[in-house]
Amino acid sequence: MDLPVMPPIDPMLAKVASAIPPGLLYEPKWDGFRALVFRDGDEVEIGSRNTKPLQRYFPEVVEAVRAALPARCVVDGEIVVPSRVHSGLDFEALLARVHPAASRVRALAEQTPAMLVVFDLLALGDEDLRAAPFAQRRARLVEAVRPGAGVRVTPQTSDLVEAGRWFDQFEGAGLDGVVAKDPSSPYLPGKRVMTKVKHERTADCVVAGYRPHTSGPDAVGSLLLGLYTDDGVLASVGVVGAFTMARRRELAVELAPLVTELPEHPWGGAAQGRTPREAERSRWAAGRDLSFVPLRPERVVEVAYDHLEGDRFRHTTQFRRWRPDRDPDSCTYSQLTEPVGYDLADVLDGR
Repeated sequence: MDLPVMPPIDPMLAKVASAIPPGLLYEPKWDGFRALVFRDGDEVEIGSRNTKPLQRYFPEVVEAVRAALPARCVVDGEIVVPSRVHSGLDFEALLARVHPAASRVRALAEQTPAMLVVFDLLALGDEDLRAAPFAQRRARLVEAVRPGAGVRVTPQTSDLVEAGRWFDQFEGAGLDGVVAKDPSSPYLPGKRVMTKVKHERTADCVVAGYRPHTSGPDAVGSLLLGLYTDDGVLASVGVVGAFTMARRRELAVELAPLVTELPEHPWGGAAQGRTPREAERSRWAAGRDLSFVPLRPERVVEVAYDHLEGDRFRHTTQFRRWRPDRDPDSCTYSQLTEPVGYDLADVLDGR
């Protein structure tokens, strides 16, 4: 591979804002795997956000890149998986695509094919475009890409009102918010130059257990969250785990009186002391310790979440506060609000 921009490089990042800033260019924020794609003829390398190669997991994306992108180029984008059961994205299916077995990778490429949504052009032919203004890079990108089923250019608008509509409506297709970009900005790897505005909601959840910290059993790694279904079953919905080391040790002491035996726990039937969800996934995580410390489901925590994927929070939640005033039995799915469904095809067409 001989390109003016060579792997590995860090992608340009975004800082978080609570509102969409005016006077910029706006794009949907895709919820997938960040992907820096390097193509030199038939040779294609896809770098992740942490610069690890992804191409072996997405052979259909590699083929789409060869069909849609110029013979020598570097683009920035996001790998996503359209759902087979609804009109939006399927993040769970995307996670399942990272599998160690080559035979499984090939099967999943046919069963849940991914696509590449591109939004920046770092190099074209022998030109390094990173110093060029973003507006110019975007215009060159639109001209360079031959869009097809496997590669699409993300929609963009300069209209703040339109960006606000995207923020509200596109979430129903599984997108994550809006990204605002300065049209005059160069591409600065690893720098938080862009601005992202994400959806955030809160929910009161039962603390059903915890996973010990990697430092040892005297510290909490993450709290395991549960919500009650209409049938009164405590479902595993996600985790919260952003605590200081001192707080992790305090939590281990605070939660010790609630530690119970697994057979007496609502998740006592889960294989090898894992949450129901983790017992189901353990075959994909060979060698990873997914065991947890079961707790009597008596404490309630308020967490912030962005979106529900199926019956679980899509990403790790953020701790907000303890809720001693809440009855654990009141922590049900009925408290959650979800966006109105929206068609992914309309997102890609900018409608």
